[in-house]
Amino acid sequence: MNREDFPILSQLVYNRPLVYLDNAATTQKPQCVIDAISEMYRCVNANVHRGVHYLSQKATDRHEAAREVVRQFINARATAEIIFTRGTTESINLVASSFGEAFLHEGDEVIVSTMEHHSNIVPWQLLRDRKGIVLKVIPITDEGCLDMEAYENLFTERTKLVSVAHVSNVLGTVNPVKELARIAHEHGAKVLVDGAQSTPHFAVDVQDMDCDFFVFSGHKVYGPTGIGVLYGKEAILNEMPPYHGGGEMIARVTFEKTTYERLPFKFEAGTPDYVGTHALATALNYVSAIGMDNISAHEREITRYAMEQMSAIPDLRFFGTAPEKDAVVAFTIGQIHPLDLGTLLDRLGVAIRTGHHCAQPLMQRYGVESMARASFALYTTKEEIDIFVKALDRVRKMF
Repeated sequence: MNREDFPILSQLVYNRPLVYLDNAATTQKPQCVIDAISEMYRCVNANVHRGVHYLSQKATDRHEAAREVVRQFINARATAEIIFTRGTTESINLVASSFGEAFLHEGDEVIVSTMEHHSNIVPWQLLRDRKGIVLKVIPITDEGCLDMEAYENLFTERTKLVSVAHVSNVLGTVNPVKELARIAHEHGAKVLVDGAQSTPHFAVDVQDMDCDFFVFSGHKVYGPTGIGVLYGKEAILNEMPPYHGGGEMIARVTFEKTTYERLPFKFEAGTPDYVGTHALATALNYVSAIGMDNISAHEREITRYAMEQMSAIPDLRFFGTAPEKDAVVAFTIGQIHPLDLGTLLDRLGVAIRTGHHCAQPLMQRYGVESMARASFALYTTKEEIDIFVKALDRVRKMF
């Protein structure tokens, strides 16, 4: 993996080499993505779709080419199924609002899991407050695996949707989404898979997993912030009302009635982030050239090595030890507050994340208020893990 492609990684922090282990929060950007953003503004900047002039048509071509890159990357059936959003959070909110409006009624049930990010909990609670739906929760084992027997027992004739993380942003657990989808479909329920933490790390195939919706963020897969994707099966999207109203998403407007554009434009009101979509496509092409299987193998070895080295530190407790685990290690050390741990590591040049990681119900499950989290990327090296573990042990001895 070519670290030289990522200019930010070469800088010093407090006169120490930067060891960036906060990739589950956001990834750093390769030079090709930075250049793509700059080049779009320098050479191709114009509003898309309705312009007859050269720049508008060129920008439109780039924007729609990006949609095809995304389609191929997740193996969707058609570009009509690829909706650009601001990120995973907006994608889930779109489904909760629009699918909820069309298909969910008072007493209908949505199933989530204990390990969900707040962005896959709060939108359903808002829908519960608005429409009186019932929210059910899949419990997890101490190792951080879903309790599949309990999952099956949650279904009733009122269950309409299962919304679950592909990979936990805290535990690193890789959930069996294909099996989850099969069981849900047997009960007539639809399935949304939150792919924010899977898409950067291994190959995703939405047709193979047979999910009805799949969501992810560009900034977690080496692309820019502010751009994300909602995949939805075309037949379902066609039945859902628009999420926002405005330009782009209309076919014809009168004061008496408005008709809406075809997919995917029905869900893309306003000027799209055509710079962001082009930069996202550049990032996806970048990781595709490396090979998602190569990235996955590298990161799993880094994760294994990190946990092996960290195990030697006294009083260190891991959270998330599932057999299928990827690129994230959550932990505490004795009575040291994770905030203190993260602050002192920062002075040693090591960047990790501390806190509840937008997963407070998961913290409650493990009886803690917060955890420290190291998370890895294609550019993480074993040398960086050695620096991290040495710094951890040094900090531990301060208390």
